[in-house]
Amino acid sequence: MKLIRHGLPGAEKPGLIDASGVLRDLSGVVPDIAGAVLGRDSMRRLAALDPAGLPQVPAGTRLGPCVGAVGNVVCIGLNYSDHAAESGMKVPGQPIVFNKHNGAISGPDDDIWIAPGSQKLDWEVELGIVIGERTFQVGEADALNHVAGFCLVNDVSERAFQIEYEGQWTKGKSYPTHCPIGPWLVTPDELGDVQDVDLWLDVNGQRRQTGNTRTMIFGVAQIVSYLSRFMALQPGDVIPTGTPPGVGMGHKPPLFLKAGDVVTLGGRGLGQQRQTVVPALPG
Repeated sequence: MKLIRHGLPGAEKPGLIDASGVLRDLSGVVPDIAGAVLGRDSMRRLAALDPAGLPQVPAGTRLGPCVGAVGNVVCIGLNYSDHAAESGMKVPGQPIVFNKHNGAISGPDDDIWIAPGSQKLDWEVELGIVIGERTFQVGEADALNHVAGFCLVNDVSERAFQIEYEGQWTKGKSYPTHCPIGPWLVTPDELGDVQDVDLWLDVNGQRRQTGNTRTMIFGVAQIVSYLSRFMALQPGDVIPTGTPPGVGMGHKPPLFLKAGDVVTLGGRGLGQQRQTVVPALPG
């Protein structure tokens, strides 16, 4: 099952994509793709629906972030050994955990804003985990039972804010529009092996990143279990799981995004995103 949210920013409605690729509206069935709707019982009920009986979403309707009311974006850093190498950092012995502010979340095809003073805006294609139920102190064997599904994430990063300013990484990760998610949330049964998902990212039509989740240092079940030792993950929390090599910072000389650049990215079973880089809007 593929779940979507469609409509204007801040007014998205729930929906799904049927087997023929038609977008269907779910607003008469559930209030949003968020919170308790992501739990196991609710997801089973949605999967049992006959999509043919649901209204079609009008052609050309914007797709928003595939999860609503996200409380936390809990990220894993340096989770591919070759990306750690290109970043000049050692392979971590435990998952590196940081946050993106949930105000960074945007739709899969929304513009990426360049923050005032930004000089080192970078891209990162990632697999995102979407939590379906409260997850606290769970073992690896049970971890995937707490996952509602997966989505594509662009962990847009301002490297100067992230690395050259004092403090933690969060301020380099959290500017509005710097966390596009979607186009859809795909359920685990439809995605198949989450540790065999191809990922890619292009800038202006030139391939910059290619990777596969099988080369993660810490796999999905391990990440969920690990995080649940230190926090009670909530339904709708999104966990970007790290990026493969090819980020702009890793090139010699480094490559960074500028106004007018177009970023496209995708993953097997996760769909595609397309963003244009623009100066930040005022206010």
